[in-house]
This record gives sequence, structure tokens and C-alpha cells, in this order.
Amino acid sequence: MMALTERTKENGRSVAVAAGLPTENAPFANSDLRESIQFLTDELNALRRDQAKLQQAVFEAAQVQRRLCAPRELNWGEFEISGEIFPVRHLSGDFFKVMELRSVLGLVVGDIAGKGLTAGIWQAHLMGLVQRAARKHTDPGDAVAEVNQELCHGDSEPPMTALFFARIDPRKNEIRYCNAGLPAPLVLSNNKVRECLDEGGPMLGGVKNASFRTGSAMLNPGEMLVAYSDGVTECRNTEDDEFAMERLTAAATAVSGVSASKALFSLLGTVLDFADTSSASDDLTLLVVRRRDAIKNEPRKRAKNLSAPRRRTASVPRPKNSRGDTVSDN
Repeated sequence: MMALTERTKENGRSVAVAAGLPTENAPFANSDLRESIQFLTDELNALRRDQAKLQQAVFEAAQVQRRLCAPRELNWGEFEISGEIFPVRHLSGDFFKVMELRSVLGLVVGDIAGKGLTAGIWQAHLMGLVQRAARKHTDPGDAVAEVNQELCHGDSEPPMTALFFARIDPRKNEIRYCNAGLPAPLVLSNNKVRECLDEGGPMLGGVKNASFRTGSAMLNPGEMLVAYSDGVTECRNTEDDEFAMERLTAAATAVSGVSASKALFSLLGTVLDFADTSSASDDLTLLVVRRRDAIKNEPRKRAKNLSAPRRRTASVPRPKNSRGDTVSDN
């Protein structure tokens, strides 16, 4: 304590000398020093409170993002759908959406260039544009073209966005889709990749009047669709190797026979195990759609009529009481 007091006095003398005051005014300089320290302490505490409020706001915004991307798991008729996002920061530039569009199922996977608050704000706007266009147009190419035009409208410069939009028709076993710059989703059948869905057009936000084509593919019973952002294939490990398309294909074919949820978490686990302790540099998104196997017709078994009274066979004698009288069934 005495050492601290002497140090404080010395600081006061130093302040007095620096201010051109006589050393006898050191107590006044020391008082000014204490006031300065208290002022800085109050400012630091205020900054900490503001930072805590900002962190809470970002956390709440991230929860809103997760709700916007719901449902994360869905059973729709013969289809199982499961999706997940791993953001680099609290807010993600990646998004997905599953929509019921009358008799068809709508799927969206998007990747906005950039991360953090800016990408998070654009994400909500983009999802609104996609949902409106998806309900307006039955042709995926037309829907994506409208989203692009709306995104490019106005004075603000929109972010470049990769987008995959598909409509699955269970009656026709058909996927009609438009891929605007996203890595081509995979259709898996019998433990192998049957098709890559790459038909579409450029990324959104670049050219207002860009044209977009609609592609089509089949999704038969027992087959699976895997859509993903480039954060999956570009994920790097501690040796700076990329996960790459070859590893994703191998991991996807290994789980093509399991449920959508199990396939999703198996794929995510494979990617994260590959990354090991290396930090992700981009958001990571996966969406898995599996169409369950068709139920085969089995020979009908004879149904038991539980309402009919049970009859004893003639060869089984009825029990008698101690007097020798036959006991009635009633």
C-alpha cells in the first residue's frame, strides 16, 4: 500500500512537471489523474455494455435466420428432407428453404457472397423474393429470372448470389430445377451418382436481364438428392487440402441407402472430421432429400375375426365340476 501511495505521488509530481506547475501543486495534479482514470474506466464499462448488447442482437438475429430456414427436417409424403447450416460467424450468407407449393415440393439453397451482418440482412430479403417468385411461376427458370431482376432493381449494388431452386413433382417422379451458379447438386441411385443438376444460368446480381434455363431429372423411389454450398467442397484441413468433389461424392454414395437425417449428419461429420482443427473459411450448407422405397404389395394374409366367438373343437371334452355336471361356457 505504501509503495502504491508513493507511486501515486510520483505520478502526481510527473503530471505537475509536465503541466508546468510547481511541485507543491502535485496533489491537484494527482486529483486530475484520478479523475482521468475514472473517466476512462467509465468509458470502458460503457463500451463493454454496448458490445454485450450488440452480441445479444447478433445472437437474436441468428436465431431469426434459423427460423427462416425452417423446417430443418420434414416428412412430406414419400419424401424425407433434412438440412443444416454451419455459419463461420453468427450470421450466415448461406440459406435453404423447403416450401409446399400445392401438389409439388419447392427446394431452395442459396449462397450470398460475403459473411456477417451484411450477408445476413440480404439473406432475409432474398428469401422473401424467392418465396414470392416460387408461388408465382411454375417454371423454375422464370422464377429465378424474376428474383434476379428484383435483386438488381434499385440504386444499391446487390451481392452476387448463387441459387438452386427446384420443384419436385411426386406424381411424375420429376425434378424441374434451375441452378444459378451453385455447385451442381447430386442425384444418387444404387450407391452411385446418377446425375448432376447443373442446368440454369449465371449467379444472381450480376446482369439484370440474364436468362435462366430450366433443367429436369428424375427422382425415383429409393433415390436421394444432395444439394450443398461451395463451403463444403472448399473446406480445408490442417494440411491445406480441400475436401473437394471426389470426397463429397464418395461420402454421399456411402450413405445413399439411409434416411435423409442420417445421411445429412454423416456427411457433415465426414466434412468436419476432414477439417479437424482447421477453422472454416466459408459457411457450410447441406440439404438432403430422400424418396423412400415404394411399398411392395405382399400376399394378403387371412385376417382374424376377433369379433366372432371362439369355438371349441369337437375332440376336446368340456370340463366337469365335482358333481360330474358339464360346466357351461357362460
